[in-house]
Amino acid sequence: MPAARRYLPGGMIVETTWQTETGWLIVRDALVLGRWHNNMERSKTHRRTPMDWDAEHMLLRTVKCVSGTVEFEMSCEPAFDYYRKPVHWEYTGRVYEQATATCKGDPDLGPTLTLTTDLRIGLEGREARARTRMRDGDRVFVALTWSELPPPTTYDEAAQKMDTTIDCWRQWITLGDFPDHPWRNYLQRSALTLKGLTYAPTGALLAAPTTSLPETLGGERNWDYRYTWVRDSSFALWGLYTLGLDREANDFFAFLDDATTGANGDALPLQVLYGIGGERRITEEILHNLTGYDDSRPVRIGNDAYDQDQHDIWGTMLDTVYLHVKSRQQVPESLWPMLERTVQAAIKHWREPDRGIWEVRGEPQQFTASKVMCWVALDRGARLAQLNGKRGQAAEWFKIADEIRDNVLEHGVDANGVFTQVYGGDSLDASLLLIVLTRFLPPDDPRVIRTVLAIADNLTVNGLVLRYDTSTTDDGLHGEEGTFTICSFWLVSCLVEIGELERATHLCERLLGLASPLRLYAEEIDPRTGRHLGNFPQAFTHLALINAVTHVIRAEDSREAGQFQPAHGNGR
Repeated sequence: MPAARRYLPGGMIVETTWQTETGWLIVRDALVLGRWHNNMERSKTHRRTPMDWDAEHMLLRTVKCVSGTVEFEMSCEPAFDYYRKPVHWEYTGRVYEQATATCKGDPDLGPTLTLTTDLRIGLEGREARARTRMRDGDRVFVALTWSELPPPTTYDEAAQKMDTTIDCWRQWITLGDFPDHPWRNYLQRSALTLKGLTYAPTGALLAAPTTSLPETLGGERNWDYRYTWVRDSSFALWGLYTLGLDREANDFFAFLDDATTGANGDALPLQVLYGIGGERRITEEILHNLTGYDDSRPVRIGNDAYDQDQHDIWGTMLDTVYLHVKSRQQVPESLWPMLERTVQAAIKHWREPDRGIWEVRGEPQQFTASKVMCWVALDRGARLAQLNGKRGQAAEWFKIADEIRDNVLEHGVDANGVFTQVYGGDSLDASLLLIVLTRFLPPDDPRVIRTVLAIADNLTVNGLVLRYDTSTTDDGLHGEEGTFTICSFWLVSCLVEIGELERATHLCERLLGLASPLRLYAEEIDPRTGRHLGNFPQAFTHLALINAVTHVIRAEDSREAGQFQPAHGNGR
């Protein structure tokens, strides 16, 4: 185990301290960024406006021995095609300083990987290795590249690339507006994480960079999150906008425009998720050759949720578009056809059952939260139509929004005045917290207050929020899952909204204390042990952190100014 691990302030370089009985090493790892380098020809992947800096397609490690002596070993073992294909290594340097790996028998399957170091590489089957004894003051580097750019050849060159990388990240983070508060660093780390999950060439934003990290150790709830979900990405842009970081939104909206436009210019329906290049078919497959993390099978690649009906996606996307364009009082002309199609999809399908925000693999149902988000689609669509000068269309859509709201209030509330997971049901669901966050009803509405407090009291384990009770919800799967961290952060925001500031602050402090040493979060947390579960790091969680923390900070500031107004009554 390392003695310590941290990100260098303001960037995405990981620094790990290793301490042994005989010495002390400091290791730094980074995906390298550099100045824009495609000056002789156009990039083959970029569809968005290039920035001043770009990825160099290089994983770089530097190592310094700062005390004593340490036996150091480097190992590089590529797993082409998820370990289903063999590796071919060959030396490509003058002596032992460089080697290149390709997929044996099919070199076009996967990238060509070049390993460069100031150590002596040995090739042993699938593996490239190096060993040395490091003494106080010794420094080494290792670079793994998959691009045409030359790798560093000395430690000093490698260190310079590290410096350039941190400068690039710090240039970006200074664009944000972060409050002077003890929780400022959590906001910055979450913002950097969301930016790190962005694929700059297309504007796509990954849900997580991993697949099949289990939601329950040994269980079957293992999914591939290396794609861009319309919902997750839209909420993430909401979080970045809160911090004054707006540029990523334009790129993502352009990505969606690309993804919903066919090769012949024909309109394509908005779907739940896409590949980062805009791929529409994400067929799910089980890798039987892999045992999974901590023997948790199955390991999946692809995600069949791409073909599900999830009616919340129209509202999440339109809400984010409205948030970003309302200050400009103008809807980009190029976006309007896509926005109009999205509203029409909500109008056509809002009465139908769907799989819901949680992508259940049981039968489609009339999920209350999906209906609420269809209301959001019509409400925000109408507001966008107003900004676009289409007053008649806006009036029509506002009328349908009212119809949806009346329908939800008639069928989605139980006899106790609490919103339910599905129409006519009696179970709770944490997605109902979106009723507060989307302004479906005002926070002082008794039904809102009762619902928030019911979730806080009855859908939690050790104070952390479950998505739903797996014993009463048919999600098509077996086993339990951990508490859903985005839902716990949602609860923080909602408690603030209904005036429960002390309770919200206490929960927020607890959640921040459960962050990893790098201030990162997975999808879920085991409420008994605090162990993170599911794919990591999770964009969904970090965007909710931003929203929750800013809710608490703004409420604290308002209270100090004598302006904080709790919602009326306790709703019970």
